[in-house]
Amino acid sequence: MNTPHPFVLPPEDRTLSPYTGWTRAHWEAVADGLLAAVRPYRSPGGALITLPGRTSWSGVRSDGLEGYARTFLLAALRAAGAAASGRPVPAGLLEPYADGLRAGTAAPGTADPESWPAVVDRGQAMVEAASVALALHLTKAHLWDRLDEPTRERAADWLAGALRHEPVNNNWWLFPVAVGTFLEAAGRYPEQSRAAIERGPARIEDWYVGDGWYTDGAGRYFDHYNGWALHLYPLLCAVVAGEPVDPVRRERLRTFLTGYGRLFDRTGAPLHQGRSLTYRFAAAAPLWLGALVDATPYSPGTTRRLASGVLRHFLDRGAAAPDGLLSLGWYGPDPATVQSYSGSASPYWAAKGFVGLLLPEDHEVWTARECAGPAETERADSGLGLPGPGLLVHSGGGSARLLNHGADHQPAAPSDELAPDDPLYARLSYSAATGPTREGDLADNHLGLVLDGRVTERGRVEPLGAGSHWAASAHVPTLDGKPVPGTRVVSVAVVRGAYEVRVHRVLAPAGTAVRETGWAPAAAFGADLRSSVHGPRAWVHTDAVHAGLTGLLGWDRATIHPAPHGTAFGAAAEVPALDGVATAGPLVTVLSLTWADTPPGPAPRATEPAPGADAGWGVDIRWGDGTVGRVRVSASGECSVAHEPA
Repeated sequence: MNTPHPFVLPPEDRTLSPYTGWTRAHWEAVADGLLAAVRPYRSPGGALITLPGRTSWSGVRSDGLEGYARTFLLAALRAAGAAASGRPVPAGLLEPYADGLRAGTAAPGTADPESWPAVVDRGQAMVEAASVALALHLTKAHLWDRLDEPTRERAADWLAGALRHEPVNNNWWLFPVAVGTFLEAAGRYPEQSRAAIERGPARIEDWYVGDGWYTDGAGRYFDHYNGWALHLYPLLCAVVAGEPVDPVRRERLRTFLTGYGRLFDRTGAPLHQGRSLTYRFAAAAPLWLGALVDATPYSPGTTRRLASGVLRHFLDRGAAAPDGLLSLGWYGPDPATVQSYSGSASPYWAAKGFVGLLLPEDHEVWTARECAGPAETERADSGLGLPGPGLLVHSGGGSARLLNHGADHQPAAPSDELAPDDPLYARLSYSAATGPTREGDLADNHLGLVLDGRVTERGRVEPLGAGSHWAASAHVPTLDGKPVPGTRVVSVAVVRGAYEVRVHRVLAPAGTAVRETGWAPAAAFGADLRSSVHGPRAWVHTDAVHAGLTGLLGWDRATIHPAPHGTAFGAAAEVPALDGVATAGPLVTVLSLTWADTPPGPAPRATEPAPGADAGWGVDIRWGDGTVGRVRVSASGECSVAHEPA
């Protein structure tokens, strides 16, 4: 269901954009509307934009800087895009930010009513300094070069704090790169700037795992930061500085986008997984970046369809309030989606989604006719395994899913400390149409032992491989952050069409209770929520999506569990579950997730083959078209999946 737009938009153009109706003019109008909405919240000197709502853990002054910096980045992209198209910068667009720069750098770190927090070790000001630096670089001829020298000197001094202070040990290493790139171009702090420019990319090199994916710091943290930070900053900074693009990073982006573009469904929704999801259409940033640096596997029309689709998806569902302000949440306000480091202006990192404006209006990404995205064109049996991160992306029939056998958001091994399962990282599967359940409710897409009425957590994930249709992992179940002695679970997931088949081997004392859960659709925008159970089969339906969960081997019964805390997709959800006990044989489950208007087709069946000579184990899956998938796990733990045609 679409909600009224708070912005004045041009008419749709269904000839140029048959899928979304939106063009470059719509992007510019949304940018203008977002910027107009924050104007009433500027401080008298313009240095702080303090929006209504919650205060982050960094404090109200930091949040005011965040409001300035992130909207300045949006204004800079809007201005640079106009200049790239040979049009004048919109009147009055940059002047307030020039005023704010003067006031914010007057006495950093003091109680002066306008001055910004100083940049310190692991302080939020370092994040915002990167946005300020990028914005100043994009608008150098229109803003920086017209400032008086004392203001330029004070601003450079404030920015330079990012060059000599310690970042958080993750994507933050790239914020000094953005600052150094600008300061070097401005002729300030050349040696410190060059050191930061070289240090950041070298640091994240340690976290590259292959297949276009980085972990966001030590450990296995795979999420949207790959696109809107780890790929974005090194490449965008090179473009803005007019420097050659690193060919290795260009090809990594191309490889990343091959899978990433499959994680948007037919409504434009991106994958709902990982942290900082309130940045919403920042998810479009790497799509535009691929076109900007000639590193995309997609046609110009497909790139714009995906990017415009994600922007329209959120605006059609209330991401911007009637006053034009972006809320903290997924669609509307949703506190459970928000991290403790987020304040009222945090959603404006969505500005990164407007990187496409740097492409001039006569670029083919704007002039080509929209083409369907991968979720609308891929064959129903397509899947892309990513062994590096241990993920499998799958799209088709308008849906988009990620099978997670590599991300866990746990401290890096060999640390013995384990964190509680993070719902946004620890689930077996994620989609663009459902969100994980929340604390206090039964976890969706999870397999655990049931010990004294409590379900174990997944803990640290050990990837075991991934191929074109499958991914596998192992984990030791945990309770209260401690491994459960004498237990281990090996899981192999295979996808084909609307179905995902999970094959588990549970090492635990015979008779230990085991529970597996499936997708948790939520009732959103007034939709009905319906469910049913028949033997080891359960279904949950909304007006939009249908989810099925069936026990093929080893399961005793199915049940439906309410999730009263809901998900990001609705205030009420239900979770289908299967219950059984640990035995010597495998547990086999089939799940489906489809649009209400797209039947899943014939369901697969499973049989356990005769034992092999290597004392391994496996399962044969017979799909609805007669194709047989042979899942095999050797005694040494090596996994393989082979499909034989009907």
